[in-house]
Amino acid sequence: MADIFDVIADGTRRDILQLLLDRASAGERGTSVSHIVSELGASQPTVSKHLKVLREAHLVSVREEGQHRYYSLSAAPLDEVDDWLVPFLGDDDDFESSNGSTLPDSAAHAADVVGRAAASAKHAVATALKKLPGR
Repeated sequence: MADIFDVIADGTRRDILQLLLDRASAGERGTSVSHIVSELGASQPTVSKHLKVLREAHLVSVREEGQHRYYSLSAAPLDEVDDWLVPFLGDDDDFESSNGSTLPDSAAHAADVVGRAAASAKHAVATALKKLPGR
């Protein structure tokens, strides 16, 4: 299996994950490949290639109905990313006391923005997962 960080490093794959999260938040049970193609404006082969990578990383699941395939977000593998980020999200005092130095203001601001975005994304994913049937 590919490293989760390599998988989510690709912008198209992140766009697909975001689309699936948005659809799950809206109560959708799955999203068709044709809908993903339409929403992203990418070619069907490109979307299929990225969905294969996401499936292999267990970030999406697929449900087949006849000739149609419906994809859903499976966010559990993102726990590895979350676990890696957590140590970086501590208080500024923790950083200073363990390291003896401080971040420049621009870096501290960037870290704050990234930390808030990560926390917001974690909350959105957790909320979406709670809404999924069978959870």
